[in-house]
Amino acid sequence: MGRSRYRIYDQQAPHFLTCTINNWIPLFTRPATVQVILDALAYRQEHRDLRVYAYVILENHLHLIAQSETLPAEISSFKSWTAKQLLEILKVQGAERILKQLAFYKRAHKTDRDYQVWEEGSHPQQIQSDEMMRQKIEYIHNNPVKRGYVDDAVHWRYSSARNYAGQEGLLKIDTGWFN
Repeated sequence: MGRSRYRIYDQQAPHFLTCTINNWIPLFTRPATVQVILDALAYRQEHRDLRVYAYVILENHLHLIAQSETLPAEISSFKSWTAKQLLEILKVQGAERILKQLAFYKRAHKTDRDYQVWEEGSHPQQIQSDEMMRQKIEYIHNNPVKRGYVDDAVHWRYSSARNYAGQEGLLKIDTGWFN
């Protein structure tokens, strides 16, 4: 895949984003790799004014509804930092098969690195209404259900579905979009 044609034009608006591991390699099958994502999002919430409205992390991609006055830079920084952390974990854990795949599927123009963790782009879609926000949140939360991983969205640990059900989730979620 080439660079995405999708762009963030209105940084004041929340956006539905998808971040995919290169060639859909199942990287988030280990708690340590998922924790890198959660920690990176939590840091950006606390220190960089990133607002997260919903998320789900699956084995090879994540969906997120987020907002920031510097959203393109935040997503770029998020992907760069998490890539370094994820590679370090994979090296420490001796995950040679995955590392070889991340090297093999690296794009030719990425000459400054040995591996490519993330696909380019994040396919941002601006949330333009309450109805669209509800639809995207429902899509995010039902993703593990549609894949047959769980019967109920709140049972998927790496999702904001619990937050919306009034339970404690793994990440602070801004549910204030709805009045």
